[in-house]
Amino acid sequence: MTNMNMVRITFYEERNFQGRSYDCTSDCSDMSSYLSRCQSCRVESGCWMVYERNNYMGSQYFLKRGEYSDFTQHFGMSDSIRSCRMIPMYRGNYRMRIYERESFGGQMHEMMDDCESIMDRYRMSSCMSCNVMEGHWLMYEQPHFRGKMMYMRPGEYRNFSMGGMSGMKFMSMKRIMDSWY
Repeated sequence: MTNMNMVRITFYEERNFQGRSYDCTSDCSDMSSYLSRCQSCRVESGCWMVYERNNYMGSQYFLKRGEYSDFTQHFGMSDSIRSCRMIPMYRGNYRMRIYERESFGGQMHEMMDDCESIMDRYRMSSCMSCNVMEGHWLMYEQPHFRGKMMYMRPGEYRNFSMGGMSGMKFMSMKRIMDSWY
């Protein structure tokens, strides 16, 4: 079992774990003081979101335990990782309300499990706001957990224009489970 004191990710400046490295055990909003760029990493424990820009902005990618030798190959990134956020382990219930429109407008549905397609399950064309009441979730722009993703922790999200990703709509959702650690 992983606890908050044992999570660790090691970032490398070059592909294939080459060049200078930086060990990280908590959130880091700007890696530029440690590395000039980051093009590979090893997740030794825990789950992480990594971001293309400083301050948790831009495209984001979910990483669990494993080796990622080349971010351009794994994720199609054009640049490198600039910030990261540790996802705390969670073992409680999962509950989220999704809304068809921004600011909690339109159809609303409450979810407690993964959803491969909100169109198939709820006949909703998209999700443009949500209220995460319990658990940590990944939201995907396409059905079947594909496309750009966004990490959601408990809180209200009136729109998905955060992190430098404006006007996002999501079509599938997945719980971040403790078995991933």
